[in-house]
This record gives sequence, structure tokens and C-alpha cells, in this order.
Amino acid sequence: MSAEDLRKQLGDTATGTHVLDVRWALGDPDGPQHYLDGHITGAVFVDLETELAAPPSPARGRHPLPEVARLQKCARSWGLRTDEPVVVYDATGGMAAARAWWLLRWAGMDDVRILDGGLPAWEQSGGAIATGSESDPAPGDVVLTGGALPVIDADGAATWEGLLLDARAGERYRGEVEPVDPRAGHIPGAVSAPTAENLTPEGTFKSPDQLRARFAGLGTGPVAVYCGSGVTAAHQIAALAAAGIEATLYPGSWSQWSSDPQRPVATD
Repeated sequence: MSAEDLRKQLGDTATGTHVLDVRWALGDPDGPQHYLDGHITGAVFVDLETELAAPPSPARGRHPLPEVARLQKCARSWGLRTDEPVVVYDATGGMAAARAWWLLRWAGMDDVRILDGGLPAWEQSGGAIATGSESDPAPGDVVLTGGALPVIDADGAATWEGLLLDARAGERYRGEVEPVDPRAGHIPGAVSAPTAENLTPEGTFKSPDQLRARFAGLGTGPVAVYCGSGVTAAHQIAALAAAGIEATLYPGSWSQWSSDPQRPVATD
């Protein structure tokens, strides 16, 4: 959704649109402060680490999928209601917000969109910015179920018959650096497809035609995606969706795979 379209939608109070601020980045724990310093008026801050993921572990990865009951409790605390639209944003091209987009759709919500270009695009469009805290939203009544989008586990990734995309930066895929996970490299057979290449220099998604051309050049067959911990892989799935391509998420991703010494690692 463009900033202009969001402004129009928020102006129509009958839609009951909910806006979620999902600012998070690897190595930047200051999302709550960024929110207080300036956010879309009326937006609710969502903590990716504690609300969009279960506790980390070597067996499940750094950002395991949360239990549905826990996610529903959080979603209701954000004010989400059945059949009311949700728009998510961050300030990093949707890299973090896409986790909320994918997770809510996986949980059964249909009308969830990413604000294209995030907070910078909103500000450039003249959208209203608020600072400090917002009043707590009225409790929501949304009912979440889970399982509405496909996922695979490590065994599924190991035996995937199709195109397995690694959404991390190329240097991590190649094993040249590994800042957070136990081993460097990638899942054997995976194809490097850095998430950042989904975006224009302005931080918005490339056009559907550009994305289709990008993914067509990577291979054929059913598509599955992983990253470091299942966060930026959701951005890849959003880009694939914009290109008209369905994709499956490996939530445990490299953080889970590399923690298992029995799993092979490739660096070529």
C-alpha cells in the first residue's frame, strides 16, 4: 500500500484501519525509542522479539513462530478486530514489517498490507507524525488460527524439490562472514537471493514486472525461502507475492540449521 493510499484509508473512519509500527533491525534494540521519537499518528508499536516470535533456542532458531494463542493475545492488545484491515510499517523498506504481514496472514487474517517505503515514504507524503506514547487501543476481538500459509522444517528444506532461496546478504550466503549464527555458509542447493535486491534505491518495492524478471532468473519449480531467522525471508515472500509467485517459509532458517552439527553446510 502506498503512503497516499494509506492516508485516504485512514481518512475513511468506517474502514477501522489498524496501523502497526514494527521497527526492528538486527543489532538495533531501540525500536521502542524510535517509536516514541516519531510514528504514524495512531500507530501501535509491536515488539518483534517478544510479540512476533517465541523465545529463541538452538533447536528452533532465533525467531521461532509464536504459539497461536500468544499471537492472538498480542493482536487483541493491539486492537485488531475481525474483518478490519491492518497496515504494517517500519523504516527499513519493510524488512521487519513483513514479518508481521506474513505472520498475521499465516494466522488467518486476509486484509494485511505493508506500507511501501515505510515511515520515510509516509513523511515524504506529508503524513501526520506523532511523538511519545499513544493511548492504549480498545481491546480487539480477532480470532487467529494459524496454518493459513505454508511452512517447512529443516527436513523439508533439506529435501525441497524446487527453488530454495537464501534471502541473506551474499557474503553470508558465501560463508565469508557470519555475525550471529554458529556456522557460516548456506543450505546445500540453495540459491542466493538477497532481500535488499527487492527494493529500489528509495526503499520501495520494485515493480511486479521487475520482481518477476528477478525471480525468473533464479530457477524454476516450487519456491521456498529462508534467511537468518525467518524475518527478512518474509520480505522475500512479500516480493514474490507481488510478482504473482506463491512461496513457502522455512521459519527456523539458518539460525536453526547451523545450530545442528548434523546438517551439512555449503560455501560455494
